[in-house]
Amino acid sequence: MSAPPGPVRRAPGRPARHTPDELLELVAREFLARGYDATTMADLARATGLTKSSIYHHVSGKAELLSLAVSRAVDALGAVLDEPDSTTGPAVDRLEHVVRRSAEVLVAQLPYVTLLLRVRGNTDVEREALDRRRAIDRGLSELVQSAIDEGGVRSDLDPHLVSRLLFGMVNSVVEWYRPDGATTPGQLADALVAVALDGLRR
Repeated sequence: MSAPPGPVRRAPGRPARHTPDELLELVAREFLARGYDATTMADLARATGLTKSSIYHHVSGKAELLSLAVSRAVDALGAVLDEPDSTTGPAVDRLEHVVRRSAEVLVAQLPYVTLLLRVRGNTDVEREALDRRRAIDRGLSELVQSAIDEGGVRSDLDPHLVSRLLFGMVNSVVEWYRPDGATTPGQLADALVAVALDGLRR
């Protein structure tokens, strides 16, 4: 998508305007509510208050909108693995950093990560997103293995199983976490690190 440079005007008679980020979040939430396959461009027009022609002015269709939405999640999660604290120091400390930052990214990009976790590979866009997600998963498994090899994490557990359980727990947050609830993102990250790593450390 070539994102519009400024606010996107709504249909005549509707005074509010959307920034590109606001528009994409509305689209992501509509995909979540209806399911991607069942969502039509007419549904997206109603959800955003835009005309279909206005949407088509900026994107080729809903597949491009899905690509933009899931890319927000994949890009943000993948970037965590490239942060300095994810690449230097003892592997168990790097693992703790990745768990903490993954939780923070999940909260910051909640609708996009939720959408990413629900794609099933039915389209080219979904298959590409799943391929990129698997690459992140492989990086996480390698980090767990490094922590085991260095003696920072228990060696009696399979690293691939640990990785799946660890980040399965992180990903489950999308099903219940509410940004306007009593738990702050920092408290959530602290709890995840404590629950996950206290049982893994040697």
